[in-house]
Amino acid sequence: MRIAVFGAGAIGGHIAFRLVRGGAEVSVIARGAYLDAIRARGITVHARDVSDSVRMAATDDPRDLGVQDAVITTAKAHSLPGIGRAIHPLLGPETPVAFVVNGIPWWYFHRHGGAHDGRRLERLDPEGALWDGMGVARAIGGVVYSACTVVEPGVIHVENPTSRVILGEPDGTISARAEAIAAALRAGGMASEVTPAIRLAVWEKLAGNMGNGPLAILAGRAMRDYMAQPAIHAAAVRAMEECHAIARAWGHEVKADPAKRAAANAASAHKPSILQDLEAGKPMEVDAQLVVPLELARLAGVETPTLDLTIALAVERARAAGLYAG
Repeated sequence: MRIAVFGAGAIGGHIAFRLVRGGAEVSVIARGAYLDAIRARGITVHARDVSDSVRMAATDDPRDLGVQDAVITTAKAHSLPGIGRAIHPLLGPETPVAFVVNGIPWWYFHRHGGAHDGRRLERLDPEGALWDGMGVARAIGGVVYSACTVVEPGVIHVENPTSRVILGEPDGTISARAEAIAAALRAGGMASEVTPAIRLAVWEKLAGNMGNGPLAILAGRAMRDYMAQPAIHAAAVRAMEECHAIARAWGHEVKADPAKRAAANAASAHKPSILQDLEAGKPMEVDAQLVVPLELARLAGVETPTLDLTIALAVERARAAGLYAG
């Protein structure tokens, strides 16, 4: 199976590594130091189950690669419109694109049903570069659980014992194309499943992002450090409860216990990716993870006092750093 991975940072590099180990013909689209490192040395992953290096084709120009059987993008949400404009050389008539990303995805209301079916999220897809330009019918939703950090370009440390990718079609079907990508990931040692409820999976992951991301931005420390403060720990629980309420208003019942999730986070040395971006001076994924979910809360009439405060402060911190202009 020919699979191109757009983005070779922590998550993209880990996924590309697993696909190669599973026997797929993998190419990555990367830039700068990441591209140079992968061309020179491949991708190295240090995880609980494996520590190894693999080689693969790497380029900054999709025209070098030709049509693929599937494309996986792990790029941050603000990069996706640009990818939508560049991706066409990789696409045949039936090539699906799996968007394995954090936050509310740009395709959220595609095949959603009900009064909001087909609603566009302009913050996430300005000018329709993805919906119209790439074609929304190609989109497969994706959620990843893999606490990864780039140690240096091309070298990735995986913190958690197991990693998992959840894929799903916007219309809730279990498709052969999603199953094929999941099988390729499983062959490389990464747990992967196809769900008929991808939006529920999005909200389950997003509860952690919204509960911890703003607090991490403000504290500037790993989760176990700032979660040791009782007031911050309690705020994280309340924030996750409010995210669950937003999800519920949109028809998705998140089962995870916020108190148990907060306790688990309090034991983790990981820094959320949005804090990693702040520290690295990279554009921050503020819209998809923080601002758009609050817009959906307002649209559904859900009150979110804790999130309103923590997100407002986090947005100001991102603006002050020059890493968010929204």
